[in-house]
Amino acid sequence: MIRVAVADDHPVVRDGLRALFASLPGIDLVAEAATGREAIRAAVTTQPHVLVMDLRMPDLDGVAATTEITRIAPAVAVLVLSMFEDDDSVFAAMRAGARGYLIKGASQEEISHAITTVAAGGAVFGPGVARRMLSYFAAPPPTATEQPFPELTPREREVLDLIAAGLPNATIAARLGLAGKTVGNHISTIFAKLQVATRAEAIVRARDAGLGRG
Repeated sequence: MIRVAVADDHPVVRDGLRALFASLPGIDLVAEAATGREAIRAAVTTQPHVLVMDLRMPDLDGVAATTEITRIAPAVAVLVLSMFEDDDSVFAAMRAGARGYLIKGASQEEISHAITTVAAGGAVFGPGVARRMLSYFAAPPPTATEQPFPELTPREREVLDLIAAGLPNATIAARLGLAGKTVGNHISTIFAKLQVATRAEAIVRARDAGLGRG
């Protein structure tokens, strides 16, 4: 039996996946989560073979949750099932350690095949996601600069580097000796200067510039 957990903040999505898995032989739904932190807890406590992860969730987004699961429960394969297929979301999830990425609306057969594949150690991408990845890797790498994001202050660049490394705000605050509110203010300023709306977008921009790899 392939042990599966589901993390999605929409009850309708969880209901649909629960019904799907109940109809599939060889798949056992062992946990459900409605937030990113609940997803991490489910990964640690139930040790599923596959965790089906949404990206937009309260308290901790799917990218940050995937990063943490990859760190503390590396045997759990994260399969993203999201309504977003933009480059930022796809590549942020891949860099966080997701082993597959499907778009909501994928057929039951596609979801079943993806779960079986990632549980066996493979990787699966929906057709649109695969095309984006091929285009991305076919493009020439960005030209390196001595000082990425010159519009940021040294402290803001330091915070961005830790965000790109997948660290949550509390850990960043502890590492830099800052108050949590101060870190939050820095992040708001960084988002405004980089003209990004989400943490996932910031991670992609930062890692493309070479941050978060130290």
